[in-house]
Amino acid sequence: MRKRTCLSALFFVAAFSCLALSQDLPRFRWENFTTANGLPNDHVYSVLVDGSRIWAGTDNGLGLFEGGKWKVFRPSDGMAHQAVLGLALDRRTGDVWAATLGGLSRISAGRIDSFTQLNSGLPNDVVYSVSVQGDYVWVATAAGAGRLNTRTNQWNIYNERNTPMYEIWTYGVSAAPDKVYYAVWGAGVLEYDVATQHWKDYNDPDGETEMVVLKDQGLIHEITTSVSYVDKILWVATYFGASRYDGRYWHNFLTKDSGLPSNFLNQIKGVDANRAWFSTDKGLAYYDGTNWAVYRPALDTHKPEMLVRDASGNTTNIAVETAPTHNYILGVDFQGDDLWVATAEGLSHGIRQK
Repeated sequence: MRKRTCLSALFFVAAFSCLALSQDLPRFRWENFTTANGLPNDHVYSVLVDGSRIWAGTDNGLGLFEGGKWKVFRPSDGMAHQAVLGLALDRRTGDVWAATLGGLSRISAGRIDSFTQLNSGLPNDVVYSVSVQGDYVWVATAAGAGRLNTRTNQWNIYNERNTPMYEIWTYGVSAAPDKVYYAVWGAGVLEYDVATQHWKDYNDPDGETEMVVLKDQGLIHEITTSVSYVDKILWVATYFGASRYDGRYWHNFLTKDSGLPSNFLNQIKGVDANRAWFSTDKGLAYYDGTNWAVYRPALDTHKPEMLVRDASGNTTNIAVETAPTHNYILGVDFQGDDLWVATAEGLSHGIRQK
């Protein structure tokens, strides 16, 4: 009897701890958008919050959600291409920059200007990502990195000839006043120091494909998909896990020892030095520096699911009534405490529940 009482007490403590943990981690009521209610296309590559306006880069046009209605921009309106892979906002001017499969487009006060290899110094027309840094707009393309000076309209191209880049397929870019980081497909991460104008690369130290031999000795893998630089911390997404770098030490995340639902990441977005969101092929994950939460339709039943994992590895399924429209997540952006999430089958709005 005493043994049973002790076990019951331990169960109560664990249950109480999980309940307290779930209340600390963000919970959302999800509302979803598809072509049925105006979204240009259900395959959403990117999402950008612009105050009360929401931009969605889809496979068939750039969507703007404003005042409860959708407006769509396509090549007939001046867009470089209908497939919009990445978005960035110039908060000084209000201009929106769109990375597309056919060039770079700027949406400014209703006017659209597009940059291609034919009419500008863009490195390549396949543009995966874009980031704004003051007067400069940085792009990641299939043939290297590019920087546009918006005051002079002059371009700089960075590739294997003037950087340590030994692969030129740049897949993601994150620019800040002091540093610019590139995710280079198959070649790790490239860093540009603004003060010194010096380039440096970071690679997987063990060089093993699909195998992690040196857990926290460097970048988790060479096949990088996304970078996010915030509060002097670099967050990196790869197809084989994620990494966090504070300028001296690396910390890597894998499904086997973290709350990541998958090692296959499409995007990573840091909130601050300790918190980040991870867009994976098996759901959206949040890390608060200690604990994890995963939001998705369950992989087997497809019912709404929120999974919580604490620092000890204990996992709890929290009862929820809604979830993002699909578990293949391609991107996320923040609207205050709310989330907007790009998925393979629609756009989702996570309304934070207090």
